[in-house]
Formats: sequence, structure tokens, C-alpha cells
Amino acid sequence: MEVLTNPDEIRAHIRDIYKPNHYMMDFMKYDIERIDCGDVVVALHTDPALHVNHRGIIHGGVMASLVDSVTGVTSASQGAVVVTVSLQISYIHNTTPGETMRCHGHIIHHGRTTVVIVGDVKDDDGTLMGTFTANMMVVKRFPEIPRKW
Repeated sequence: MEVLTNPDEIRAHIRDIYKPNHYMMDFMKYDIERIDCGDVVVALHTDPALHVNHRGIIHGGVMASLVDSVTGVTSASQGAVVVTVSLQISYIHNTTPGETMRCHGHIIHHGRTTVVIVGDVKDDDGTLMGTFTANMMVVKRFPEIPRKW
């Protein structure tokens, strides 16, 4: 495949990459809301029947899963195929089950072998639910997605 240059084609291609990801799209039902070069927003409409713990609040693992997934999409937006090396999450606030969680990831370092992504998770009201820093290892590249676009 040739290198893509049109931002809309790059965005569509990244969405196509993730369509067959059954965990993200079929099980968790993530919505890739925005893709820019090195800057991505992925959302999850929480389901009270699926995403709560025994106390009736959103399980922390739901946020961790959303964060880990946004790191892959954010890395792909600069052509990197990555695996998680470390993920640090600060849980600040929970949200009401049934609300949407939006995770914003932004690349602050993209080297030859590592990508560092920082970001936050907010609820429908814009309340900060958590912040994160992720260190990712580059395992290969999407040669059709340029590093800068």
C-alpha cells in the first residue's frame, strides 16, 4: 500500500484497522470519536449491566481498558504498532453508570523504539475522571501511515 497523504483517508484507514478488533469494537463497543496526528479521543458509553462493580460504580478496570486501547489508536495515528510497556493511571473521580467516558490521548514522545502518551478521561459533564501516562514499545510500523500529517 502506498503512503497515505490525505488526513481524511488516514483517519478512515485507522478506523478500518480497528474494525476487526473484536474486544474494542464488539465487546467494549468503543467509539473512535476523533483522530488527528498524535492526538486521539475514544469514547465508551458505559452500561450499568456490564461495567459496574459489586458496589454499583464503574469498575476501575473499565477505565484502564479504555486508556490502554486509546494508546494503540494514538500510536497508530503516527504509524506505530505498539505494545504496552507500562501504564500509570491516577483515578480521580467516578461517573454515573450509563454516562459516556471520553479518553483523550496525546503523544509527547515518539522515538525509534518507544512512544510516550499522556492523557485524561472525562465524563459527559467534562469532570476529570483520571489521568494517565503510557510507555509503549514500537514493534512494527504501519508503512502507509506517515509519522507526520
